[in-house]
Amino acid sequence: MPRPVASRQPGPYDPAPVTTRARSFISLAVVTLATVVGAVHGQAALSLGPLFQDHAVFQRDRPIRVWGTAGPGDEVTIAFAGGRAAARADASGRWTATLSAVGAGGPHTLDVRTGSSASRTLSDILVGDVFLCSGQSNMEFGVAQSRGGEFVAARSANGQIRLLTIAHAGRPQPAATFEAAPAWQSAGPQSLRAFSAVCYFFGRDVHETQQVPVGLINASWGGTAIEPWIGEAGLRAVGGFDASLDLLRLFARDEDVANQGFGRMWEDWWRSHGASAGEPWTPEDPGPWTIVPELRNWKTWGVPELAGHDGMVWYRRSFRLAPAQAGQPVTLSLGGIDEVDQTWVNGRAIRNTFGWGARRTYRLPAGTLRAGDNVVVVNVLSTWDAGGLTGPPDALALTFDDGTTVPLADHWRYRPVPPAMGRPPRAPWESIAGLTTLYNAMIAPIGPYGLRAAAWYQGETNADEPSGYEKLLGGLMASWRSQFGADLPFLVVQLPNFGAVPTTPTESNWSEIREAQRRAVAADGRAGLVVTIDIGERTDIHPINKRDVGRRLGRAARHVVYGEAIAPSGPVPLSARREPAGIVVTFGSVDGSLVSYSSSKAIGFELCGPGPESCRFVAGDVEGTRVVLPVTPSPDPSPARVRFCWGPSPLCNLADGSDLPVGPFEIRVK
Repeated sequence: MPRPVASRQPGPYDPAPVTTRARSFISLAVVTLATVVGAVHGQAALSLGPLFQDHAVFQRDRPIRVWGTAGPGDEVTIAFAGGRAAARADASGRWTATLSAVGAGGPHTLDVRTGSSASRTLSDILVGDVFLCSGQSNMEFGVAQSRGGEFVAARSANGQIRLLTIAHAGRPQPAATFEAAPAWQSAGPQSLRAFSAVCYFFGRDVHETQQVPVGLINASWGGTAIEPWIGEAGLRAVGGFDASLDLLRLFARDEDVANQGFGRMWEDWWRSHGASAGEPWTPEDPGPWTIVPELRNWKTWGVPELAGHDGMVWYRRSFRLAPAQAGQPVTLSLGGIDEVDQTWVNGRAIRNTFGWGARRTYRLPAGTLRAGDNVVVVNVLSTWDAGGLTGPPDALALTFDDGTTVPLADHWRYRPVPPAMGRPPRAPWESIAGLTTLYNAMIAPIGPYGLRAAAWYQGETNADEPSGYEKLLGGLMASWRSQFGADLPFLVVQLPNFGAVPTTPTESNWSEIREAQRRAVAADGRAGLVVTIDIGERTDIHPINKRDVGRRLGRAARHVVYGEAIAPSGPVPLSARREPAGIVVTFGSVDGSLVSYSSSKAIGFELCGPGPESCRFVAGDVEGTRVVLPVTPSPDPSPARVRFCWGPSPLCNLADGSDLPVGPFEIRVK
């Protein structure tokens, strides 16, 4: 599910088109490096990695890696908290040094010098536990937006908790620096209001229980899928992405050729899913095509078929050119488009761009246009809310290098695509739904900076295709561990309740994502699951109770990170077995015994056959750490599966003595 919010006005979650970034990668890197180097005293050759700043937090009780650049061959000396280290810059100027481990405390000073008298001094450095928080909008959701957030922010001044937010960015290849330099800040009314609420409440809980300084790094972006957060090697290990990753590498070298290659991939997808629908991008396509009423959200046209249409609509516009025009260099402007367009001119794939209403302006390759009749075709995908060519009308035109224009504001025609066609492939260089792009720009530049653990809250955007999420989540953990260390713990927030309360057993993509999260965590020896099925809001995809999510993350950390002998997230299913009394579901990690709220029975259980649509509700008897589900002679004397707390917003009443709920699950009956 894409970025669901109440308004379509541009906001902090809205990205610029990736094509704009792609053309400015080199200049951005130069600007960022110049900003860092500008703080150097003495020679301008010495710089530090982007997270080494005043007010930073270093990870305690582990060797501290420090890196940066200097003049080629320069000897670099580093002093910190009574320890010293040395390194020599290589031929490209890069250097890395490792300081001895330091216990929690501070503030300290980091002093870095070269043999050529360049120096950097960082002050007010604390040593404690550093956490990376990442995901989509429910992780990005700010403290001020959360329940009681303004009150919390006003009373949040605490120099022992430090915050750093990484700005939105996407790149086709891993970067060494951030597009916008982040800054460490102490927690306080001004710094906290826009900071991740889940991350802050988690960090505050850790600080209260562990009594050490805490550094919180927030790298999150609303509406993002999991695939762009995984590095290239991680996605190749997951499998099924090689062709798109190869195309992404090509994009970094030649955008036009890569776009043509993706156009062919897109066309192949269409042919495999809609062979009977023809090839609408070709000039010869016969239609049918209907006149576009106006350039705005298609849901407002008064066309019943499009009133609630989330999916694709084709747009087509013909125009004539004189021979002198057809031979000129030209720019195609399509105005605002919501949200993904794949554009062709005369059957040639031009561009694929994502952006909520962002204007599209494409330079056409030489030879695209011809004298006489020409056709521009745009397939628009909208995954939620508004969709289509949104204008304004005067923004749609061909502009030739001699200054003349051909207006394209009217005479557009359209053809809707049935939702059953599904969703087309997304360009691998797309920011929020591409491949590796967010890892490259927002995670890779963190480098080997010391972390205690990572907290991950994402999954809504992948709910349309939940089947591969378990492998992807495992791939994400492996990818980040290859950068931050093989023993990096992960704390995964399971999706909360959202949507309709089920009145009959129902299949649910959100349930499939929750189950994928549970299985991925259960298969990992260094991960913990945070159950939130009872603290969401069924009518709001962005529940405002972030404090309890943070507290539960803190509890999971006490077990997974700090080794406390407590259940990380409440009772978990161990087995479901046939016994004379019925199907007996046994639970582990139970504090005391199981408890059923507001009933003598445990509700929310389902007994299912081997196939879909074979489940029925059944209430269970609670017996200590197990629940007994009665089996009747009809209709399913031999159920194959047990499901619990299934559906978008299920009502479940099973918990334990810690008041933590039993989370959703599906297990086989043995």
